[in-house]
Amino acid sequence: MKYVACCSFGKDSLATVILAKRHNEPLDAVVYARVMYDKNRSAELPEHEDFIVNTAIPKLKSWGIETIVVDSPKTFLDCFYRVRSRGENVGKIVGFPIPNRCEVQRDCKLPSFKLVDGMFDPNNTTWYVGIAIDEQKRLARLEGTSKVSLLAKYGYTEEMAAELCKEEGLYSPIYSYTKRGGCFFCPNASESETLSQG
Repeated sequence: MKYVACCSFGKDSLATVILAKRHNEPLDAVVYARVMYDKNRSAELPEHEDFIVNTAIPKLKSWGIETIVVDSPKTFLDCFYRVRSRGENVGKIVGFPIPNRCEVQRDCKLPSFKLVDGMFDPNNTTWYVGIAIDEQKRLARLEGTSKVSLLAKYGYTEEMAAELCKEEGLYSPIYSYTKRGGCFFCPNASESETLSQG
């Protein structure tokens, strides 16, 4: 059996990795499915990408934990400039994503996860996911799957996960102005996220 942590390098997924380390849970690798803006730049908020590359991944490596980075096969720019082939807008480029109907998630993020899934035997892999004990609806969706929440197993709330990350020096700087990470061009970004890119 392989044990793999899905990691966005946000507080919940990093707290999951920390708990695995502290409690000697089996952990073969951490996988980061990264959405790309173009072929060379991540779509993450720049300070979060810097935190991932220069702080989090080196720290995990120092603990003996391998991090596998899987870049999205399509980029944001691929999606932006794609020409529509169906519907009333045939022949027009897609352009900016629409709030609550983001085609970038469908065309970039989900294919990245499919690439990650294909790297491991689905019948022989347990996936650690960063879902806290105070996220009961999300936890209920794990029943009957190969996904496990170490945060729930050890009784960690989202707030406790944040404190755990701070203790280990693995708390992303984006949390100083936003409650969530995501692509820097996200149409669902909060005002504080948008203003931070000013």
